[in-house]
Amino acid sequence: MKKLLLILFILPLTLIAQNKRAMTPEDLWAMKRISSFDISPDGKLIVFSAASYSVEENKGNSDLYLINADGSNMRLLKDSEKNESNPKFVKSLNKISYIMDGQIWLCNYDGSDEEKITDIYTKVSDYEWSPDGSEILITSSVYKECDSQECNEEKDKQKEASKVKASIFTELMYRHWDSWREGKVSQLFLFDVKEKSLVDVTPETQFDIPPISLGSANDFSFSPDGNEIAFVMNTDKFISTSTNNDVFITDGDGRIEKISLSEGNDNQPVYSPDGKYIAFASMKRAGFEADKQNLILYNREDGSYKSLTEDFDLSVNEIIWSGDSKEIYFTAANEINNSIFKVSIEDGEPELFHLNNVNTKIKLSPDGKTLFFLKQRSDLPNEIFSISTDGKNTLKQITFINKDILAELEFNPVETFTCKGASGTEVQSILVKPPFFEADKKYPMIFLIHGGPQGYWSDDFHYRWNLQLFASKGYVVVAPNPRGSVGYGQKFTDEISQDWGGKVYTDLMNAYDYAVKNFSFIDPQNTFAAGASYGGYMINWIAGHTDRFNALVNHDGVFNLESMYGTTEELWFPEWEFGGTPWENRQLYEKWSPHRYIHNAKTPMLIIHGANDFRVSEEQAFQVFTSLQRLGVKSKFLYFPDETHFVTKPQNSLLWWDTIFNWFNEHKKEEDI
Repeated sequence: MKKLLLILFILPLTLIAQNKRAMTPEDLWAMKRISSFDISPDGKLIVFSAASYSVEENKGNSDLYLINADGSNMRLLKDSEKNESNPKFVKSLNKISYIMDGQIWLCNYDGSDEEKITDIYTKVSDYEWSPDGSEILITSSVYKECDSQECNEEKDKQKEASKVKASIFTELMYRHWDSWREGKVSQLFLFDVKEKSLVDVTPETQFDIPPISLGSANDFSFSPDGNEIAFVMNTDKFISTSTNNDVFITDGDGRIEKISLSEGNDNQPVYSPDGKYIAFASMKRAGFEADKQNLILYNREDGSYKSLTEDFDLSVNEIIWSGDSKEIYFTAANEINNSIFKVSIEDGEPELFHLNNVNTKIKLSPDGKTLFFLKQRSDLPNEIFSISTDGKNTLKQITFINKDILAELEFNPVETFTCKGASGTEVQSILVKPPFFEADKKYPMIFLIHGGPQGYWSDDFHYRWNLQLFASKGYVVVAPNPRGSVGYGQKFTDEISQDWGGKVYTDLMNAYDYAVKNFSFIDPQNTFAAGASYGGYMINWIAGHTDRFNALVNHDGVFNLESMYGTTEELWFPEWEFGGTPWENRQLYEKWSPHRYIHNAKTPMLIIHGANDFRVSEEQAFQVFTSLQRLGVKSKFLYFPDETHFVTKPQNSLLWWDTIFNWFNEHKKEEDI
């Protein structure tokens, strides 16, 4: 009888497993992607934006949804053919605001009485309401020489009508990431809701607000009484070599005061609810974009400063205040997690509040009893979660927008292992087993190398470099966090600078050797490596230094350090990483440049690059492909004329995945019979 019951119990579970399948690239594009959310003043409702994508139309569309804070009754709020994004509850108006077609709109909680609030030619990039709802802080990109919307419109019309499309540059940072700046800067404006008037908050400055890079999602805000504005700006004349973002305050009457002191990156000013303090994030070292970011407390009454995380060896990310102004919650990369911490402003001793997975967009309920945030892990795209703040840490998932698709898919959760890297330092790696894994079988391995280099592989659901999707075709995925990775202390992060092919290469190869030796289910005859940006650099470095792999994939990778310096835009990065300019420290540029060792290459390589990648210019890909072809090394070049440093269009993404998997399949070795 017991045996029969056991069979009956196991049978349904077996059927469920058989009904599941491995994930496909098409599944990635079928999933909705939550980007932002807000909580109603009474704490009972959540509004959020989520994008859906059409492979056929090759684009996405962002809609707004409303859900009760307990997770019940999710419904559409706005779903037009235009993108609705960045929703906010406006307490004083009892409305919801959002951006659509570059303008701010209002509607009731049920979506009715839609009203267009702004009609600004240069359009709204981001916004923040004043506490009483009478004004809105707005950022918008405008021509430096223009002091009116009419001037901006006229200049655009002249440019469009002109038969000459040439540009003349007189300074650097003429392009950034994936766009040409065209003489424009982002400026901060104050919009009067009743009068419909627009006033430049800093009319005498022509610096970007928020700064072009290294800022945060909260680089301008009102004080609780609405009488002061804090914002972030970089006033250095040569911004292509400067990370010196600073925090400023103004009363709106022309007085502007800098309150941050560091020569490094200061950002994210957040007023305490009682108005006594401004908390902000701060890096100490000038020119280093990956320095440890401390949490600084500025006392508005006496002008004093206090670092709340001086002895805390992780870098502060997002910052929010508790309702009583006594504590601050913040996030920080913490090994493979982005954890949530809290710190008392009195004793300044950070404590772990919530550890696991990648947690972002933290917000407190109005009563302070619940923390809401986006959570993702390798087998779960971003969803809204909540956790109680009463010490019981009761975790609850609020949204389930991808529940139906996820129910069809077979995943294995991330695992980790550690091994000795260079100088005996512990190096942690993520391991993901393929779906329907069988321990007695052997599987090919994909060895992934992250970018940055001051980045990290985490327990997240990435929509480009998705660990589960790499594993889906029957691969074991190993993703190490070597020297340079964040989340393991600042010393560990620092130890890649001026040592790009040194300790980090040893860390990576030791992780590879450890995995092949210690996991019997990995087939050592079939291993592959792939990486993007710095990860692509390391693929190029590997090509000239080892033949461990069957084939390599280099996406947007650095190949020639000196020519990369001459074509990239944020010059502070190579100047920090290689100790100056190429003419100041040519020896180091040559020492760590993969092009100096490419003659040793034997391993087949797939090169992928986007034409609009201004961080690592396309010429890097042309150089490595030319070199490999001339050397007679098997190579293939996938070139996207309409992509950037990232592949973001659905149909391009499908081609990306197919080309990579086909490349791996082409270079698999069959088992000896």
